[in-house]
Amino acid sequence: MENELITPQEPNELKSATDTLLVLNIHTNQVEMVKGIDQDGNLQKVPPHEKKDNEQLIRVDKHGDIFSNFFSNFYRQLKNPTHFNFFKVSEYDAVNTAKDLQKYVDQASPEEREKLKDYEVLPKNNNNPQNQNTMDNNTDNQEYRFQPEQIDWKTMEKFGLNQEKLEKMNAMDSLLRGFKTNTLIPITINLGTAVSKMDVRLSLQTGDTGQVAVHLHGIRKEPSLNNKFLGHQFSDEDKKNLRETGNMGRVVDLVNPKTDEIIPSVISRDRLTNELVAYRAEYMKIPDEIKGIRLDEHQKQTLLEGAPLYLEGMTSKKGELFDATVQFNADKRYVEFLFGNNQAPKQSQQDHHNQRETQPTDQEAPRVFRGKELDDSQYEKFNAGQTVYIDGLQDAKGKAYQGYITFNKETSKTDFSFNHPNKLKKKAKPTEDHKTQTAVNSQGKINEATKNVKEPLESKQQQPANQEQEDQQKKVRKPRGQKL
Repeated sequence: MENELITPQEPNELKSATDTLLVLNIHTNQVEMVKGIDQDGNLQKVPPHEKKDNEQLIRVDKHGDIFSNFFSNFYRQLKNPTHFNFFKVSEYDAVNTAKDLQKYVDQASPEEREKLKDYEVLPKNNNNPQNQNTMDNNTDNQEYRFQPEQIDWKTMEKFGLNQEKLEKMNAMDSLLRGFKTNTLIPITINLGTAVSKMDVRLSLQTGDTGQVAVHLHGIRKEPSLNNKFLGHQFSDEDKKNLRETGNMGRVVDLVNPKTDEIIPSVISRDRLTNELVAYRAEYMKIPDEIKGIRLDEHQKQTLLEGAPLYLEGMTSKKGELFDATVQFNADKRYVEFLFGNNQAPKQSQQDHHNQRETQPTDQEAPRVFRGKELDDSQYEKFNAGQTVYIDGLQDAKGKAYQGYITFNKETSKTDFSFNHPNKLKKKAKPTEDHKTQTAVNSQGKINEATKNVKEPLESKQQQPANQEQEDQQKKVRKPRGQKL
């Protein structure tokens, strides 16, 4: 007999009662009752068999427009919303409805599970949020976790940084979204008797008291794989995976040093700093579709277990077919492409021979250029020999600049230009403005018009920028270095 989803009818005298929400976790298939959202965006819920008589559930208005506005706001505040399906039911009989729904889910076939979509509530102007979860917008929809005024700018000043500098380096957006900066940031630490300069990635984290703190992620020569990491001892296979792909490849139990809580997590290596990064498995967000390939449940489960997944026949933005390995990265917090890192599964000698005949054997392009790691979209084009625009680069004195890079597969080198090569009749050369900045700041040369100016030149600067620099320029000093 086909399973039937039972929706209890409300008595007439209770039709005006308030509604509440039930939630179905699509990964655990558990139905629970919604209490609210905590300050970190985690869903607060209670199993129906554990609900106490005086325990307060979330209450929502029954009317259409008011409820739509409420639920859209509720959905935006929720961390990992696509892990859940929500259903609006009468608060009067929510416990029984939750139990009936759980029985239905436990026994329903895949076809019968599809019927639940007729009852599911969705945010306003979003007909199917799960289907919009693709690798083309991994972080675009990530809510801002912090505001600029929450940052301790006095501490930032001790590192030689301020908001204007971080904005010029295109570092503010990732910071405010709760991520590490995409590039290495040069900082100066003045200890009075000693001055230390280093390149770091920055992040913002909320402390136990609620205050936002600045964290520095310095460069390590190599990851610390011989010592325990949050209670986990790395196996030889773990070490090999972390060194070669940057991802360990499986979910392991880690121990929170403050609470002793055991947390199933995935582990990755920050490819810019060699820092080890852990991410809770329950927060992993797996897309429904990757470059035109719709994932089945087995493929999704492979990625949820932290393992690599080889996909064939994906379609690039230019409409070209390609194959690649994808895997969840704990540092980036999303599924990434692994180009040139043991993409295909183990093959027979004949399969390997056939693959060599059909796939190019050119050396893979580097992932990092002048301290900045390319995102998946940039790398896909760059590795294919296309010209890619890149910003957030810094000269030797920390001044930001940008340009175009192209990977030359014949020489296995990266060509850089301040102008797009395809738009010039001959090989692009830096404009005189950028040429002056690079020569003075990075090559130690002298520009006669600014030779006595103490500060590093800004982009396009060829003359003193203000009265102070004009006064410096008028002073007679013995020039150093080679003239331009």
